[in-house]
Amino acid sequence: MIQHDASSLPTHRPGASGQTPADPDTSGPSRMRRPWLPALLYSLGFLAVYLLAICTPWGQRVENALFDLGTDNREEAWIYPLSGAAYGSTPLPPMELSAKPTLMVGLAVIVVIMLVRRCWWQGCAALGVVILTTGGKVVLNSTLPRPDLVGAPENLLDQGFPSGHTAIPAALTLAAVLVASPRIRPYAVTAGVLWLACIAAYSATMGGHRPSEVLGAALLACACYRLATWLSPAPAPDATRSPRALPVITLTLASAVALASAARNDTLTGSLVSAATAFVCAALVWHAAVARPAHNAPA
Repeated sequence: MIQHDASSLPTHRPGASGQTPADPDTSGPSRMRRPWLPALLYSLGFLAVYLLAICTPWGQRVENALFDLGTDNREEAWIYPLSGAAYGSTPLPPMELSAKPTLMVGLAVIVVIMLVRRCWWQGCAALGVVILTTGGKVVLNSTLPRPDLVGAPENLLDQGFPSGHTAIPAALTLAAVLVASPRIRPYAVTAGVLWLACIAAYSATMGGHRPSEVLGAALLACACYRLATWLSPAPAPDATRSPRALPVITLTLASAVALASAARNDTLTGSLVSAATAFVCAALVWHAAVARPAHNAPA
């Protein structure tokens, strides 16, 4: 006789005879379709931003005009005293020369948490997110061309896609999702998103990066995070459960931080565009962090 595994059979309930069996549960990992889709969508978004903003004449004209608004006088930015560009000032990480130390400290913290909590695979995945994002930024900066389609001045031809300063807080925030305990994970993500909103706005309003370069860094980090959660042998973390009001509070604070960090005394247009770009980056990373992660690839 053929024996059946009881776990694979529908549960018998009294009085259920003669009824049509219910549809099989399609919410489990084995039924999850296309778990690679989020990583692909973030990657396509990254590619779309690059092609539209950098590889089209109208995209270059718009960004060059925004990039050149008020950037000759960085002292007009409200965040200038915290930028590290002012003489004798201490930069807010990872601004200016604090970028590499911030990255090293972030990696060290991930390693410590991994050892303390003994979450080996999750820790390795978190390290992978940070390394892939920041390393990918270096590779893409040197390989992606920036064609001059509009006869721009030489000082506007430097390649900065994606933004390295924005990539660091985005990657570290998403890495925290993998190694933080479920109880503190929502608050760690909130802190990281607010940090990202500040740095993204700074990068755009101080003239260091165009809006597309800031947005590209956030999309790159999200794509690397989704790729890591899909490929890691460890079970992916559950969707981040947070207090009901926390998403609204976080995004409201992120918009306020973005506006304050992007504000300039000499250009309202540049300030608003930089703030909007920073808010979109914060919203992207928040969505990637709180959404249900992709299930791992089968062995």
